[in-house]
Amino acid sequence: MSPDHPPGLDLDRLRALLDRERPGLVAGPLSGRLIEGGRSNLTYAVSDGTARWVVRRPPLGHVLATAHDMRREHRVISALHPTDVPVPRPVLLCEDEEVLGAPFYVMEFVEGTPYRTAEQLAPLGPGRTRAAVLNLVDTLVGLHAVDPAEVGLADFGRPEGFLDRQLRRWAKQLDASRDRDLAGIDELHATLGRKLPRSPAPTVVHGDYRLDNVLIGGEDDEIRAILDWEMSTLGDPLTDLGLLVMYSSPLGMPDSPVSTTALAPGHPAPDELVERYAARSGRDVSTVAWYTAFAWFKLAVILEGIHYRYTLGQTVGRGFDRIGDLVPVFIEHGLTTLQEG
Repeated sequence: MSPDHPPGLDLDRLRALLDRERPGLVAGPLSGRLIEGGRSNLTYAVSDGTARWVVRRPPLGHVLATAHDMRREHRVISALHPTDVPVPRPVLLCEDEEVLGAPFYVMEFVEGTPYRTAEQLAPLGPGRTRAAVLNLVDTLVGLHAVDPAEVGLADFGRPEGFLDRQLRRWAKQLDASRDRDLAGIDELHATLGRKLPRSPAPTVVHGDYRLDNVLIGGEDDEIRAILDWEMSTLGDPLTDLGLLVMYSSPLGMPDSPVSTTALAPGHPAPDELVERYAARSGRDVSTVAWYTAFAWFKLAVILEGIHYRYTLGQTVGRGFDRIGDLVPVFIEHGLTTLQEG
C-alpha cells in the first residue's frame, strides 16, 4: 500500500465520506493502490491498516457515463449479495462527483486469485484446475437461477430483442474502427443474423463471465466472488455460456497477447462445460454454437478497436502491436464454429 494518493483516488475525501456515511467503519489513516488488470473501470484496494475495501470508479477522463455506470454495478451486487451468488458485500455508492471527480462505489475486499492464463493455473495441478473450472460452470448456473423480480432487478434490462440488439451494437462498434479489410467478418456477422436463435427465459446476465473475473481461494478453491459487473443486464443466459466456451477453447496461436486457459493441464473441454451447464440448469443448449460464434465475433470487434487505436497512437504498453494479428484468428474461429454447428 502506498500512502500517496493514486490517480483518481483522493484518500482524504474518501475518508471524510466514509466517516460521515459509515461512522466507525474506518479506524485509521487510509492508504491505497491501483489494482492492475482492469480493462475499463478503475479498481483500488484501500486499507486503514486493519481492514480493507475496494473502490470502483470510471476511468480518468471518461466521457460516456452510460459505459461506466457505477450505480448499475452497485445495484446488481447489492441485489445479489443476499443470494447464494458470491459477490462482494457492498458498502456504499457515491454519486457526488465532488468527492473523487466521478461517481464510485465501495465494497468489501475479498481474498482470492483471478486466474488469467494456463500458465497461472498450471501450479494447481490437473485435479484442482478441473474442479475450479467446473465450479465456474456451477456458479454460472446459480447466477442464472436467480429470479430477477425476487431480488429487485425486474427492470434491470430489456430482454425482448436482446440478441438482435447485441448483434447490431457490435456491428456498429466494428464500423467505428473499420479502416482495413477483414476477410470473413461481414460473412460472420451476416450468418449470425440469419441464424438468430430463440432466446430462453431471461436471467441476470454477467456479460463478461470467465475465470479471470472471479476470485478463487480457500482450501477447496471455491469461487469467493464474481467481479466486474459493468456489462451485466437482463438478457439471454446462453450469451454467458457462449463466452465461457470461447475462453475455454484453444486459440491455436502460440505466445498470443490474448490467451485462454484452455491448455492448462486438467482443464475440461468446452463440450464438457456445455454438458454440465445443460444438466445442472435444465436449459436447452442445442444452439450453443451460435452463442460461441457470437462471442468470437464480439471479441474480434473489441480487438479490432484496440488495434485501430494502436494505429492512431492512442494505446500505451506492450503487446498492442500484435493485437491486429489476432483479429483474423477470432473471425476464423467464429466461422468454423457456425459451420460445425
